[in-house]
Amino acid sequence: MYHLCPSLSFPFSLSLSILSPTFLRFLSVLCCCSAFALFFGSLPFKVLLVLIPPPPPPPPLFLSLSLWEALEVSTMADISHPPMEQLQDLEYCIDSNPPWTETILLAFQNYILMLGTSVMIPTLLVPLMGGTDGDKARVIQTLLFVAGINTLLQALFGTRLPAVVGGSYAYVVPILYIINDSSLQEINEPHVRFIQTMRAIQGALIVAASIQIILGYSQVWGLFSRFFSPLGMAPVVGLVGFGLFQRGFPAVGNCVEIGIPMLLLVIGLSQYLKHVRPLRDLPIFERFPVLICVTIVWIYALLLTAGGAYRGKPHITQVSCRTDKANLISTAPWFKFPYPLQWGPPTFAAGHSFAMMSAVLVSIVESTGAYKAASRLAIATPPPAYVLSRGIGWQGIGILLDGLFGTGTGSTVSVENVGLLGLTRVGSRRVVQISAGFMIFFSILGKFGAVFASIPFPIYAALYCVLFGLVGSVGLSFLQFTNMNSMRNLTITGLSLFLGISVPQFFYEYQSIHRGLVRTNAGWFNAFMNTVLASPPTVGLIVAVFLDNTIEVEKSKKDRGMPWWVKFRTFRGDNRNEEFYTLPFNLNRFFPPT
Repeated sequence: MYHLCPSLSFPFSLSLSILSPTFLRFLSVLCCCSAFALFFGSLPFKVLLVLIPPPPPPPPLFLSLSLWEALEVSTMADISHPPMEQLQDLEYCIDSNPPWTETILLAFQNYILMLGTSVMIPTLLVPLMGGTDGDKARVIQTLLFVAGINTLLQALFGTRLPAVVGGSYAYVVPILYIINDSSLQEINEPHVRFIQTMRAIQGALIVAASIQIILGYSQVWGLFSRFFSPLGMAPVVGLVGFGLFQRGFPAVGNCVEIGIPMLLLVIGLSQYLKHVRPLRDLPIFERFPVLICVTIVWIYALLLTAGGAYRGKPHITQVSCRTDKANLISTAPWFKFPYPLQWGPPTFAAGHSFAMMSAVLVSIVESTGAYKAASRLAIATPPPAYVLSRGIGWQGIGILLDGLFGTGTGSTVSVENVGLLGLTRVGSRRVVQISAGFMIFFSILGKFGAVFASIPFPIYAALYCVLFGLVGSVGLSFLQFTNMNSMRNLTITGLSLFLGISVPQFFYEYQSIHRGLVRTNAGWFNAFMNTVLASPPTVGLIVAVFLDNTIEVEKSKKDRGMPWWVKFRTFRGDNRNEEFYTLPFNLNRFFPPT
């Protein structure tokens, strides 16, 4: 009810449409009055009082307000969009499958997309460990092999969402702490130092994985998720995408002659030409924008490299733009089957393990947000607490495999592949399962995998600009279930998003210049704090969940979106959960939902 200032409840264009006819009538009446005034002007004042009757009394105030409110209701009915639990313009949901040819091409597209992170992390870390280009190629092969296994396990027995599990940047800070350990830096022989560092990283991953396994299978993370709400999850899921902006256009800018054409081509094909169908009944530009754009721009980059466009250019330009700087094709073996403990027995140190636990906690938060986004883009219900805990537990087993095989980093849900679900409008689980097969296959056939792994990173960075932004916008879509006319909700959302971006950026700058903002005598503590506070989703979760559960909680349940959210807390709360998240092979008989 707008008793004090009813006009403030109207859009500007609506108020003009109402006032303009009134203003015209007023002008016409004014002209008539002026004409009459010329005639009556000479009459005595008393005669005018008799001829002109007194004005009628003004209408009651409540009638005027009711008219305004009625107009407001009719107008809002025209412009409002009711909240929708599931997206309506996707072609295939989690349980529906495209034709086999289309499915295989979509799966290969997922494999090509996840290569960006799988190549960049070893490229960054292996030289710092003392490894050669051959060591880097073996680490990339191992990372892809284990990523295929983890993706398959997650899609079959974890959350069962179409989510690719791959390498994570969250582990870079604790790994750098291990690399710079004085006992390892004293080793003079580079290859020996690489082997010993890899064993130390393996030991830290194995110990830290136990934390995630316990949090998952003990249902502790599921219990903690009871503090979540649509208002609290919107900033977290949003920051899962928006928080990765450093890997977007800043990386495109390292090679604009490749990155900018790639960005424009992806937007043009996937958005402006998505309804063009050169092949009957198949929108190839909408289904395969990554395959088409990567092929075109990759050939363009090959021509630039072969034509000598980068001769004499700075080192960063050559590394970013050239297609022959990675040295992966020449150093990768034709056939190599990764196996556990291939680098030797792991070594264990308490400080290394405590530092690695911070990355495990960050990966849990990031994966939780990615699972929420994947469920929405796959036209599934938000994963209930039991399913979320099950997925976190299997992800812990995946990190244990990372430690046993020696991938050089831990794993988390690939955000770019989640965004690809929305870009292609295909949320099929089968597509992701087959893409896991491509990861395993090309990791064993090293030369073939190295060909695709030589794609310049600015090509991936251009894709990230679109895909990370899409995932971030999916997070913001959870706000439709909340009351965004509430100052409480506006404050929590704005503060969570702002601090979730600005605090990690502050820590990122110090990490680049001064090796971290937190600098005490305990190196493991420094790595722990710098890792947690440099993660946008983690900072956003801390701020959003704390404020949402401490400010006017009882009186704001409806404003927070809890009436819609509460039915997804338990497995039996919604009948659709059983359709989306039931284990295969009738395993729910042995592992019933709790």
